[in-house]
Amino acid sequence: MPKRGYHHGNLRQALVDAALVLIEDKGPTGFTLSEAAKTAGVTPAAVYRHFSGREDLITEAARQGYEIFVDLMNYAFQSGQPSALASFEATGRAYLAFARKHPGHYIAMFESGISINHSPELADVAGRAWGVLERAAQSLSEHIPPEKRPPAAMFSAHIWALSHGVVELFARNSPGRQSPFPPEDLLESGIGVYLRGLGLIPPDT
Repeated sequence: MPKRGYHHGNLRQALVDAALVLIEDKGPTGFTLSEAAKTAGVTPAAVYRHFSGREDLITEAARQGYEIFVDLMNYAFQSGQPSALASFEATGRAYLAFARKHPGHYIAMFESGISINHSPELADVAGRAWGVLERAAQSLSEHIPPEKRPPAAMFSAHIWALSHGVVELFARNSPGRQSPFPPEDLLESGIGVYLRGLGLIPPDT
């Protein structure tokens, strides 16, 4: 690929796109800025016009991932309306779908070690993503008597952790590990067990 130096049409985005490819192939710590520049077809010096280092580059990849994630979660939430249960379950499935469709973004967001507080922009969009799931939990938990109702933040954290666990263990081809069931079925049944425990869906007969 020929070098295009500072005259690249959208150098910043080209570097993010290159980083996403490298993150997926080598992991978030397995590449250098020079490799990102080479993949983008620009000189290494050009990188520093936009990013102070690899961490800043990964942060931008994560921020863009969260923007996609928020849109997907919002769509999932709205697709289940007016049923609070359908909306809640849809947000769980959206997490799994995102991890599969956008692995580079997913790794940058959740496996790179980058704090969501690395930049105000990243913290804002990550908070919005969490807010969608919490809103779904809040809507669903209104069907639980107040004295038995867990805080919406706890409710949503449990489902986020369950979704993340299914993704990490069974949906991203962990070395040496094969899912005993389709990840979608594991997630659906796990959410079902949780919701039955809260009395939000009837027990199996």
